[in-house]
Amino acid sequence: MKIRTMRRHVNESFKSLGRNGWMTFASVSAVTVSLVLVGLFLMVMFNLNKIAGDIESDVEVRVYLDQSISQSEQDALATELKGIKNVQEVRFQSKKEGLNNLLESLGNDKKSFTDLQKENPLPNAFILKTKQPEQTIAVAKKAEQLPNVTDVRYGKGTVERLFSFIRIARNVGIVLILGLLFTSVFLIANTIKLTIVARRSEIEIMKLVGATNAFVRWPYFIEGLVMGVMGSILPIVLVMVVYRLAYYNLGGDLQQMFIKLIPYHTMVTNLSLLLVAIGALIGVWGSLNSVRKFLKV
Repeated sequence: MKIRTMRRHVNESFKSLGRNGWMTFASVSAVTVSLVLVGLFLMVMFNLNKIAGDIESDVEVRVYLDQSISQSEQDALATELKGIKNVQEVRFQSKKEGLNNLLESLGNDKKSFTDLQKENPLPNAFILKTKQPEQTIAVAKKAEQLPNVTDVRYGKGTVERLFSFIRIARNVGIVLILGLLFTSVFLIANTIKLTIVARRSEIEIMKLVGATNAFVRWPYFIEGLVMGVMGSILPIVLVMVVYRLAYYNLGGDLQQMFIKLIPYHTMVTNLSLLLVAIGALIGVWGSLNSVRKFLKV
């Protein structure tokens, strides 16, 4: 396409946006309202997904050994554990290391358990990490069947409920996001359609004098793109403000509970780019979809 022709399309698009001020405002407002909802929901869902991923990555299988096990039997058991399907890592934890970790987790209360250091009741253990968190339960069941294993723990009951909750939350999140995007596209397409209906005579005249469909579409393509991008500005600002307040006011308290939010700049950058892309896509799609029926003269 010639630069002069493209310049003409751009000029016509911005003239049209100015002439149809109220319709432009209505379309941009439709994009804004939709993207505010989508942006806030995505902000929550991204963090829930990160938290769920962090929790999943911390799930491990602890295989406790018989106190009377010999070194050769322990080495043989380690080999068998590494041979279990879907086991990614096998790490030995001595009873001393296990006790130190336990006392460390107690914080200031560990002073009340100093007697444990005189006679350590904890057994040696192997700690297993699986390739995928969902494989934890199957690996634990196989480890229970091996010789010289006295106990296997992985948070039985809690882990099953955790994986079930994460799966449901992710599925519900995907459905809600798709529903919001579909609603946004429908709302924007109908708003832009009102703009085009008011200019159907202009389209008909252009077609009658020989304009191609592509020639007619280009100004509307640019209009939809501009309205979509304009409609994403306020949602981006709102997301930046809301997430800044949440991250810096709640982040410290959540970290004390071992919950880490996505870093502020990472979230704002990624979500801003995503909202601009979504706004541009639904603006263009709504505009081109609306003008299509008026191209048949």
